[in-house]
Amino acid sequence: MRRIPVVLAMMSVLALGGCSSPGEQTPQSAPAQGSAPAATGAGTYAVITHGAPGDSFWDVVKNGAEAAGTEYGAQVTYQGDGDPAKQSQLIDQAVSSKVDGIVVSMANPDALREAIGKAVAAKIPVVTINSGADSAKELGAITHVGQSEDVAGRGAGEQLKAAGVTKLLCVIHEAGNIGLDQRCKGAEETLGGTVERLQVDVSNLADVTSKVTAKLQTDKAVNGVLALNPAVAVAARDAIADAGSQAKLATFDLSADVVTAIQGDEILFAVDQQQYLQGYLPITFLHLYKNNLNTVGGGLPVNTGPGFVTKDNAEQVAKLAEAGTR
Repeated sequence: MRRIPVVLAMMSVLALGGCSSPGEQTPQSAPAQGSAPAATGAGTYAVITHGAPGDSFWDVVKNGAEAAGTEYGAQVTYQGDGDPAKQSQLIDQAVSSKVDGIVVSMANPDALREAIGKAVAAKIPVVTINSGADSAKELGAITHVGQSEDVAGRGAGEQLKAAGVTKLLCVIHEAGNIGLDQRCKGAEETLGGTVERLQVDVSNLADVTSKVTAKLQTDKAVNGVLALNPAVAVAARDAIADAGSQAKLATFDLSADVVTAIQGDEILFAVDQQQYLQGYLPITFLHLYKNNLNTVGGGLPVNTGPGFVTKDNAEQVAKLAEAGTR
């Protein structure tokens, strides 16, 4: 089994990051020669995601951002809305507040294009996270933090194929989220079998269970289910039991319930993009940019995954999930 990537080791590249041109932003205070960037002038940063309030995945992103803010003495605000129009409004509000940096997830990059453009025009550095990596550079972000959804999907397909899955149900929980479709496509490339998509609503988990149950009862050829969200994974686990199916279940992303289910052989594995880092690293990068004009990634995304949590390492991860950092 693959081990969880030690992404924090990437932090060592920060000292080597190239500087943007001085005309782009002037640091509030220059560090003394040979010293680390000062904590003074830590600034204010807005984190704006497409996550719905109470979503366990995004709660961990929020925890990471707030932990970094505490470490640097910065003021960090977190807001999430699954409606791209409302997410754009939150970005506009952050620009009007003249924050020192914005972190934004881009499930629908085109819908956020104008709002992000206003931030860039106002010379507010933007770090994109989670979804929309392919559009980050074009829209003017200084870097993107996340995982390659195509690569992660292919990795999931390989493991499901090894487990004997020949017909896979890929459960999409957010309409219009390009990253979710990329995950399904990646799995389809490596599974070597059939992949069928099922659209559900993550805000109605009882209906998720009902729809997956119905599909498994009407199509006995489905012997694998891939959830793309931890709450959906738990609902799919219940659906498999309700349908009396022997389908193998895997998921993207972690929660305490998912880790427990992996330990209990109810879920084969979880693809782990280490979302805590998707909150923590952008605040770190913005802090360094503000105080030392460091940029990270050299035009390429900073990958936080994919890693795989299996029964082999689930016990260690369980303790971290309970603490809200995995």
